[in-house]
Amino acid sequence: MRKSKPIFLDLEKVQRAAHVLKTVAHPTRLRIAELLQDREMTVGEIQECLGTSQSLTSHQLSLMKDRGILKSRKAGKSVYYAVNSPEVIQVLHCLKKC
Repeated sequence: MRKSKPIFLDLEKVQRAAHVLKTVAHPTRLRIAELLQDREMTVGEIQECLGTSQSLTSHQLSLMKDRGILKSRKAGKSVYYAVNSPEVIQVLHCLKKC
């Protein structure tokens, strides 16, 4: 009986998945991604929902934005954050199924 060859995922997709997983592999960042999957929110709104400090929330948002997971837009004095990477939503859906 011949063993079939393993099927490998495309290297670029695997690298992108690893990047997304490393970035969101933190409880606060996962919760932020979950909050932002359907709408954009300000730092204050996110902070209030999570019950975290402004500095912790801003730090996590900056990290996620720098790594391309989130995007932001400024409106007056407010900065609105939203998911920039559809892969994050796929990861959240996968986690909810597990």
